[in-house]
Amino acid sequence: MHEALFYDRLAEQRVRCNLCSHACVIAPGSRGICHVRENHAGTLYTLVYGELVARAVDPIEKKPLFHFFPGSTALSIATMGCNLSCTFCQNADISQTPRAGGQIAGRFTAPEEVVRAAQRAGSRSIAYTYTEPTIFAEYALDVARLARPAGVANVWVTNGFMSPALLDVALGDDAGPLIDAANVDLKAFTDAFYRQQCGARLQPVLDNLMRLKRGGVWVEVTTLLIPGLNDGDEELRAIAGFIRDELGADTPWHVSRFHPTYRLTDRPPTPAQTVAHARELGLATGLAYVYAGNVPWLDGENTVCPGCGRTVIHREAFRVSGSEAPGGICQHCQTRLAGLFS
Repeated sequence: MHEALFYDRLAEQRVRCNLCSHACVIAPGSRGICHVRENHAGTLYTLVYGELVARAVDPIEKKPLFHFFPGSTALSIATMGCNLSCTFCQNADISQTPRAGGQIAGRFTAPEEVVRAAQRAGSRSIAYTYTEPTIFAEYALDVARLARPAGVANVWVTNGFMSPALLDVALGDDAGPLIDAANVDLKAFTDAFYRQQCGARLQPVLDNLMRLKRGGVWVEVTTLLIPGLNDGDEELRAIAGFIRDELGADTPWHVSRFHPTYRLTDRPPTPAQTVAHARELGLATGLAYVYAGNVPWLDGENTVCPGCGRTVIHREAFRVSGSEAPGGICQHCQTRLAGLFS
């Protein structure tokens, strides 16, 4: 086990975990909501430091990040566990197992080895993904500190429910943020949805989105559209308006199709027309880049130049198949696309 960061010792050997916005108070011998942090006689330990349960080289577009070195690859890593309990979790077999009392699995991989693996694979970045990087933040931060001088970027694919204390560390380094880019799930725009479907709250996610953006992190937002739960026009306009007003109109928004899974199997797959409609609402609200996910036949993965309206980055199955914007500059009208490009 590895002693955790981000916690306070309390009376009677209890501790308060300050890693995420739950701020769990944990009695001796007990674990927090994520079930991967345990109090041993007043000392909090992380049970997943370096215990990788998933490791793969993915297109960066699969995160999804469409404006962060398009066409590059990311070495993706994850440990078990999550601080949310989403009823529609797509990776429940590794994210929810600890909460269900299952064994915490994984293969120990030193931070140095992760960076070397990314270099060997020619990956432009390391993505902390599949589960929730917040719950293995001690490890992710150690990897990130080694990746930065090696020229490898750091990407968090996150639910955005981390604590201000964690963000202080991730954004407060004198050499710049340890997180270069983040795709944040903005799962809905009502607190009731977050409480009922995710076991969390909305406001911390909104606050953290704004902090990430203002802290110099390249941010993209994803919303999974679930029929009857978060796909109404009023809610979609509210999400698009928040992104436009608080994060900037050039912040990409990915609206994705839901498929029944885990504990939410009483809902049908999202109709393709719902995803197309959400995309149009986002564009009409003033967002420059809105993408349709999990519906490849909609042609919603391509990047359209906001200057001349031409398609300048072509994608198929989360891979770049052609580009007319070398270095992020439209070759037709010289408009510079938002984002970071090779």
